[in-house]
Amino acid sequence: MSEIQFLQAGDQGLVVEFGNEINAQINRRVHSLARSLSTSNQAGILEVVPTYRSLLVYFDPLQLSRSALVRLAKELLDAAGTVQAPQVEGMGRVVHIPVCYGGEFGPDLDFVAQHNDLSPDEVIAIHTSVPYQVYMLGFTPGFPYLGGMSEKIATPRLEKPRVRIPAGSVGIAGSQTGFYPVESPGGWQLIGRTPINGFDAHSSRPFAFAAGDYLQFKAVTLDEFSAIRREVEAGAYTPESTVLQRRD
Repeated sequence: MSEIQFLQAGDQGLVVEFGNEINAQINRRVHSLARSLSTSNQAGILEVVPTYRSLLVYFDPLQLSRSALVRLAKELLDAAGTVQAPQVEGMGRVVHIPVCYGGEFGPDLDFVAQHNDLSPDEVIAIHTSVPYQVYMLGFTPGFPYLGGMSEKIATPRLEKPRVRIPAGSVGIAGSQTGFYPVESPGGWQLIGRTPINGFDAHSSRPFAFAAGDYLQFKAVTLDEFSAIRREVEAGAYTPESTVLQRRD
């Protein structure tokens, strides 16, 4: 593992960089430090923003100096044993995401199947077989960048991105999968759609999940999709969540 670096980001930002590659272990360390800083009750810490391999910490320099923040981060890393990267057990929340695959909701499902010499049903079976770690949220509000997708269904992005992708569309781009919480342009191969809201600007809890959670997709029929959508619109639907035992 690369040595952890502490980089300046303007007069109110500190970047803690854990490595120069994308992998699950590095990302879990990012989230471990994010949680530790968020719960440290240290005056002057304004916000923590986890990414694939680094953590951006916004702070108030009138309350907390950069050097003091670096010392605190190092103390928390040492206390957690993060620098030595031990194998420790942890818990993760798994949010279950219903998806109606194919048809008008998944116009690229057949292409993904053909590209990988699979049937559409085999693509769906592989896509729903494991929980995916939410590495980070970005691009649009609540867009989850997920790790852990099987290379068996990896597919290149569209050569020409779509101008408009409906909210809830589930896609694949290279070795990543995710879904669009809001309508937006995009170049991912669309294989299905979820009826849930990944982002709701009018809710007191606008995001259905957080970076560091896991998502597991579940295939549903069109009738089930419509029924869940009615519950969502009535404010009566809460995605199922379970607890995942993992080893970091």
